Amino acid sequence: MYNSDYIVIKALEDGVSVIGLTRGADTRFHHSEKLDKGEVLIAQFTEHTSAIKVRGNALIQTNHGEIHSEAKK
Repeated sequence: MYNSDYIVIKALEDGVSVIGLTRGADTRFHHSEKLDKGEVLIAQFTEHTSAIKVRGNALIQTNHGEIHSEAKK
């Protein structure tokens, strides 16, 4: 069984990308979302999702704490 804890991602600017990556021998992108400032996405790891990539300025909250991603400079 996979961890079903939720991850909360809040965009702090327009255009934040959230990308789900697959499990298995070949890691691939399988889903992506674009968030505008203030939008929130609630995500979780599943049998298909082994990693989540966040690109842009966002607040990410997990049961392990919170972290801020940064925009490219």
